[in-house]
Amino acid sequence: MKFKNHKLPFLIAIIVFITISCISVFAFDWPQNSNSTDSFFSYFGQLRGNTLSSSLIFNQNEEIHASDDGNMMIFISEHTNDFGWFESTLGNAIIMSHDDNLATVYANLDEEEIPQSIETLSAIEKGTFLGVSGNSGWQDGSSCLEFQVIDRIKHSSINPRILMPRIGEELPLDIGRITLDDANGTTHHLSNERQLQSGYYSVYRTRQEVAMPAKTIIALNGTTVETIQYDTLKESSGKLCALANNGSKMYSVEQIYPDNDRQLLGNVQLTRGHVALTITVVNILNTARTTTYNLEIN
Repeated sequence: MKFKNHKLPFLIAIIVFITISCISVFAFDWPQNSNSTDSFFSYFGQLRGNTLSSSLIFNQNEEIHASDDGNMMIFISEHTNDFGWFESTLGNAIIMSHDDNLATVYANLDEEEIPQSIETLSAIEKGTFLGVSGNSGWQDGSSCLEFQVIDRIKHSSINPRILMPRIGEELPLDIGRITLDDANGTTHHLSNERQLQSGYYSVYRTRQEVAMPAKTIIALNGTTVETIQYDTLKESSGKLCALANNGSKMYSVEQIYPDNDRQLLGNVQLTRGHVALTITVVNILNTARTTTYNLEIN
């Protein structure tokens, strides 16, 4: 006797949903073969001269391929600074448009390796050979791809890694030395100072040169008071800014990186009494490192 499996359509629906969800999360392939976490010269959101880096910069000199189907927007064949809110010299670059108002930028290409047919193409398929990384952009002397994902409507840069498959282990994040700057600009080192005056403080950690948190979290007595995210950088007054607390606050490069050695974790108001200051750094795989300082606030 045969019977009908009523669960089969439900299971198929779940499989289809999961498949569609994965496609929507990982919208782009890696633009070159090297796809391990040590393939990067610099992460998205890192300090880059006098700006927040809107690029994922690879450290391997390799062939570059289109990360998804798209259309040619701009082909740049020489140095130029005349690109509106692009904050860096792209060198030789190809900019493609995609669905959902996104664009990808493949910059710092070797001019001699770019196919001559590229300029005449309108539609470009995923996997199309675009050239080889060179040193035509800002990082002269280093042959490495500069890869960007741009939201053309919102004028924001998206961390390419949140749209690419996540392969391999992450570079380790360090919390490092924690310092607090008070309203007068005086720096307090929590390694040897646990008694502070009540007031408003900016909290910093030691900046890492390559690895970069996906977000940083500050909590007081178990309650989160500030989260800075690095999945998107938003343009404001011609500068890219990091978003905090789900976009309700923005921080400029001068605030995130007051110098070459420190990175802002957030701002807090410390009031009198015993305070447990908890600091958390989280990578793109949602792996967290946490430490807590017990402070006496006078």
